[in-house]
Amino acid sequence: MSTNKHLNLLQEMSIFVVVVNTGSFSEAARQLGLAPSSISRSVKHLEKGLGLCLLQRTTRKLRLTDSGREIYKYCLEMDNAAKEAIATSKDKLASEKGLLRIAAPKAVAFSLIHPYIPAFLKEYPDIDIQLIFDDCEKDLIEDKVDLIFRITNTPPLGLKGRNLMPIEHVICATNSYLEKNGTPKHPRDLYDHHCIYLGETLSDSKWRFSKGKNSALIKVNGRYISNHTRARLDAVKHDLGIGSLPYFVAKKSLENGEIEQVLRDWTFHTTYCGDLWLLYAPTKHLPIRLTTFVNYIAGCISKTTTLQ
Repeated sequence: MSTNKHLNLLQEMSIFVVVVNTGSFSEAARQLGLAPSSISRSVKHLEKGLGLCLLQRTTRKLRLTDSGREIYKYCLEMDNAAKEAIATSKDKLASEKGLLRIAAPKAVAFSLIHPYIPAFLKEYPDIDIQLIFDDCEKDLIEDKVDLIFRITNTPPLGLKGRNLMPIEHVICATNSYLEKNGTPKHPRDLYDHHCIYLGETLSDSKWRFSKGKNSALIKVNGRYISNHTRARLDAVKHDLGIGSLPYFVAKKSLENGEIEQVLRDWTFHTTYCGDLWLLYAPTKHLPIRLTTFVNYIAGCISKTTTLQ
């Protein structure tokens, strides 16, 4: 049976249920907003399609045949199941209740998302949050997550998303470290310094810089390597060297003078730079709890970037 014929049959079965329940073609037509002739045609088509006589018609009333009673049971089950499915979907979409599983890079999760979670949970008591700190890229389906934060200039096709903010990295040190060891004027001066870097891949120790048409690639060394931004920030504060940090992690310490940016006139490039995207499924029917969180966190991050 073709898809169209299948859909027509389901519609005819639903109309048949209304006819039986009302006991009248005219009343069924009134309830469904159709012409009585259209109701009559649908029932005839159903009988023809099934090869059965379902109703005995008189001038005054309708009566189910034996076959009609059997078919009515199945049609009623189908109609009730359809109504339950519609009601369930509406409840799910309209409800703010439920768990949201959110995956984000560790630094983003800790510095840009986690600070706003307590207020969100207080404002929306029926929504629960599972925040997954993971620098590995997550998949919505395979990893069973609802939202993904990802740093990229090329968001994956097939997902919807919101561009939240640019992610930039800087290199920083304390004034006391620089007074003791000298302040680099050019990226090549970093050869003479202890540098604190990520260390997850070989390329993490190769710092890339650009200034106008000039570029530099420097293989740095240091006594402390850490894949956690807060640990690198703390190491910088303890005068262990010049550290690479996301600007949003270093921002507060830069503003209060605990650390200072090194090589300000050079742009520091890493594979962890780009735009911060919030990604989710491309369906038109997103749960309200998901859209509620998306709008909430986007607003919070927008205020943060505006104040920078």
